[in-house]
Amino acid sequence: MRESLKFFGKHKMLFEFAESKKVYTHAEMLSAGEHVILDIDHWILFLNFIETHPDKEKFWNFHKEVCRAHAEQFKHKLFNAESILRRLEICNLFTMSKTSKNEFTLILDQRHPKNSCAFELEEIFAGMGFMVEIKDDFSKLRVKVIHDL
Repeated sequence: MRESLKFFGKHKMLFEFAESKKVYTHAEMLSAGEHVILDIDHWILFLNFIETHPDKEKFWNFHKEVCRAHAEQFKHKLFNAESILRRLEICNLFTMSKTSKNEFTLILDQRHPKNSCAFELEEIFAGMGFMVEIKDDFSKLRVKVIHDL
């Protein structure tokens, strides 16, 4: 009990500024060594560079492979469509609002290339066997889940 109180006292700030699910997800993602923390400006710079690079098709093919690998990992964890969207929201790809049981609105930063996010979602959901409809609005993606787990 004493150790728990010391831990909480030392890390209290984490729990005050972020919801516990978000803290848990960050810890889980970073501790495995498969994710990094990257400044959003660098991330957008990379994506914008790729969009204009003459050999961008190679990137999209590799990106598809990575998305399919994520789909395979998510399948084993029995994630449903909403939990996948929540996990990607924690990665700061978008801010999500749930508009109904099976419909979600993803609000993207205007600097963030929307097609990269839509591509990732399409590939992950397809790789998991989910049926989703993704509609592209000006600064949003609307996701309707037709069938998932």
